[in-house]
Amino acid sequence: MRILGVDHLEFYVGDARQTAYFLCAAFGFRIRGQGGPQTGLSGQRSLLLRHGDIHVVLTTGLEPDHPATEYVSRHGDGVAIIALAVDDVQNTYTELVAKGATGLGEGRVAGFGDVIHRLVQRDGGPFTLPGIELSEDSEPDDGLLEVIDHLAFCVPAGELATTSKYYQDVFGFDEIFEEYIEVGSQGMDSRVVQSGNHAVTFTIIEPDPMRTPGQIDDFLSWHAGAGVQHIAFRTSDIIRAVQTFADRGVGFLSTPASYYDALSERLTPVDVPIEALRKHSVLVDEDHWGQMYQIFTQSMHIRRTLFLELIERHGALTFGTSNIKALYAAKERELAAAAEPGGKDA
Repeated sequence: MRILGVDHLEFYVGDARQTAYFLCAAFGFRIRGQGGPQTGLSGQRSLLLRHGDIHVVLTTGLEPDHPATEYVSRHGDGVAIIALAVDDVQNTYTELVAKGATGLGEGRVAGFGDVIHRLVQRDGGPFTLPGIELSEDSEPDDGLLEVIDHLAFCVPAGELATTSKYYQDVFGFDEIFEEYIEVGSQGMDSRVVQSGNHAVTFTIIEPDPMRTPGQIDDFLSWHAGAGVQHIAFRTSDIIRAVQTFADRGVGFLSTPASYYDALSERLTPVDVPIEALRKHSVLVDEDHWGQMYQIFTQSMHIRRTLFLELIERHGALTFGTSNIKALYAAKERELAAAAEPGGKDA
């Protein structure tokens, strides 16, 4: 069994066309195909989007009992399927089930919460999916996004260790990072699991029930259970990406100026000018292998659950401890601002 990477993500959404318009207008995705009842996708309509090597399927249910309709009713828009590229679908499926995964048929196995893993085997040729008719002509994307760097999951308190163990024992991932994060009176535990070839990385987070309830508890409540909290897209030019997307209306989390005043003392010489990082609120940290630059978007979701991350790696292979705390502190400031009278959710 060899898991090669994340093949694509499938979102279940209330309106695929509206979501596609946002992702294309704001983040430079392009529609590469579509499908529905006329192409054999019973009870649904789907759009295939692409930017770089990132493929996203947006699916809207057309019938009350369609899985997409039921998912959106319970969770709101979100990632329902994380498709994994493998070398052999049937053998991988058989091995995963033998190791304890719940088989769902048609090369699909249960992941965590309501998230499913679809196994995909590609033997060269264009990116295709059953029931999706590819567009003959499509303008090129921005070239600002490259691949999915990692996905972050929120799970209820007490499920972090078992979820990490599931991906280690069943999928053969390694646990490469563990961190307890404190933000004010809140606390959360996180673990990172990764495939052997480093192409698939999942960050798993649970709240600390002994501390003040916070953003992870909010996610679990608003999402109605475990789910994908954010998706990190890798870029080779985070400053240009942030500037471009911000000009198109994307909101990014801000960082206090004091964060940048201490960078020269905390890190080796920074590859990107500190003033550029300060201007765009981009965070920087490093591990044994190099530096990383990160920023979160504000949540795009009416429930304030799912959001995106941009990350640029200059050799770094893991996640900087200081960045993790700073990112979650920035998220706390966003949520606090939205809750004030006259705030975004008022």
